[in-house]
Amino acid sequence: ESGRAENERQLAAELARVGGGDEVHGVYREFLPLNALLLRACTDWQLRPADGDRLAANDHSDFAWDARILYELAGVDRALAPLADRLGGVLTRFRGYDTRFAAALARARAGESAWVDRTDVDSCHRVWFELHEDLIATLGIDRRTHP
Repeated sequence: ESGRAENERQLAAELARVGGGDEVHGVYREFLPLNALLLRACTDWQLRPADGDRLAANDHSDFAWDARILYELAGVDRALAPLADRLGGVLTRFRGYDTRFAAALARARAGESAWVDRTDVDSCHRVWFELHEDLIATLGIDRRTHP
């Protein structure tokens, strides 16, 4: 806890030093609806409701189902690029999240399904999670009280 607190203190000081708090807060507000879309897409990637089992695992045999999810992720990808540009203009450490997400999505679209949601590769979900954590730490947001 003390390490986390010190890290967040340093992140707050860094943000204050560059004067980008309003911009990062603005991006975070725009990020939240995209976060909901990403979470739904990842859930749909993992689960494919079937008769009598709404929590059935997605076996990826329904190509239309998976194509719809990849299409939704492409929309998230398009929306992420300008947000990442804005964040990167404030703090350079925010640069690259969009290119990492796009690379993961390209691999998923090429048939490598792990690149949507696995945590042991730089998947869409992993990149998104890291960005979300970076944003809430930078802004000093308490995850227990905010999404």
